Amino acid sequence: MKRRWAAALAGALVLLLGQPALAGAPITTALYTADPAALVVGDTLYLYTGHDEAPTGGGNFVMRDWHVFTSSDATTFTDQGARLAISNFSWAGADAWASEVERGADGRYYWYTSVNGNGPGWMNIGVAVGNSPLGPFTDARGTPLISDSTPGSSPLNIDPTVFTDDDGQVYMYWGSYYGLRAVRLNADMTSTSGSVITPTGVSNFWEAPWMFKRNGVYYLAYAANDSGCSAPGYACVRYATASNPLGPWTHRGVVLDQVSSTTNHPAIIEFKGQWYMVYHNAAAPGGGNFRRSVTIDRLYFNADGTMQKVVQTGGPTTPGNHAADATASTSYVSPWETLAALNDGYTPANSADHSHGAYGNWNRQGAQWIEYRWPTARSLSRSQVYWFDDDQGLDLPASCQLQYWNGSAYVNVPGQSACGVAANTFNTTTFTSVSTTRLRLNITSKSGFSTGVLEWRAFS
Repeated sequence: MKRRWAAALAGALVLLLGQPALAGAPITTALYTADPAALVVGDTLYLYTGHDEAPTGGGNFVMRDWHVFTSSDATTFTDQGARLAISNFSWAGADAWASEVERGADGRYYWYTSVNGNGPGWMNIGVAVGNSPLGPFTDARGTPLISDSTPGSSPLNIDPTVFTDDDGQVYMYWGSYYGLRAVRLNADMTSTSGSVITPTGVSNFWEAPWMFKRNGVYYLAYAANDSGCSAPGYACVRYATASNPLGPWTHRGVVLDQVSSTTNHPAIIEFKGQWYMVYHNAAAPGGGNFRRSVTIDRLYFNADGTMQKVVQTGGPTTPGNHAADATASTSYVSPWETLAALNDGYTPANSADHSHGAYGNWNRQGAQWIEYRWPTARSLSRSQVYWFDDDQGLDLPASCQLQYWNGSAYVNVPGQSACGVAANTFNTTTFTSVSTTRLRLNITSKSGFSTGVLEWRAFS
């Protein structure tokens, strides 16, 4: 067995950073983009994004500048180029992480950024200013707005979101490592007013807050990586509401499931009468956890003001595939791999293609299982599975068997054709139609190996 320990270490790093679903179409494939922020000015939607420059196979973020994309229809976007860079901040060291732009009372545009500083502390929040949404932008302070020396600051001062209320008061939220923070900003947009507070009622906050207001209700969306909504090391987007911009907040649920990158980062905006969720994933060709791509999907509200879960679109879809809305579970999944890869809609190039994540159960051997569950019964008669073979301890299985839940126990599906174990293809198994809320794939490994799956489909 030759499973690389480097892979285990990389998985441990992923857990610190904070796994995949149907992939939305990237706004561009010319470069890798991440950490979106959205702003509407007149008839134009502006998306401000980070720029991932990590090499193929890279294991760290490489981000040196921020780009601006514009659209008149929220469908096609034009890259306006890099409009702000680390070099614009004389005090900055490296790492152009998440940012947001807000229009000030003076009509100018303020770009709040997460950057590494040369002084005490790791990540700081800076602010640049420009006379238009496209700049040019210059450092508005010459020093960080928020740093580790700020009383009450977050364990990690990143991901600023800035919101202007109807009365003109400006608020900024930021933070990571479970340390959500908020503060009022003065009218100059470049200094704080009063003490930093720790908002209450925000369940499982990890990073990437985004604040907005609708029908008098304040909303706070944020990345949360907890077992209730994501695989280990990955994140969903939860949200909370409040009647006051500083809370207390009431948790409302998940608005965006985990995506195909380990990190998740929301921006929510209304544009021409339609609400949108902007986020990133790893859907672009060659993409990954450090080569992400910004995408956009429609967002809808219920009559009571709660948000419906966003349907991630744009990726390869297979008509009639019931796996798309199933909940996956397993006997065991490796900490650096993910169940979410099973039904993310991706068609692998080959059995080693884990660019959109993979399910694997190394270093377990023998019999393991994966399973789909639905809230209501589905009529099923066909399964397709694409096996993961990484040549590092995971290999094609020795055999497999489909079972379904008959209401009281798991039993073999009737009339099952051969359960294929070939590489580099979808192995199709047919069986007599069953109506069930659960479908299970039992997998038996070859001696000395574990098994994995890149995609598993289930059809009527």
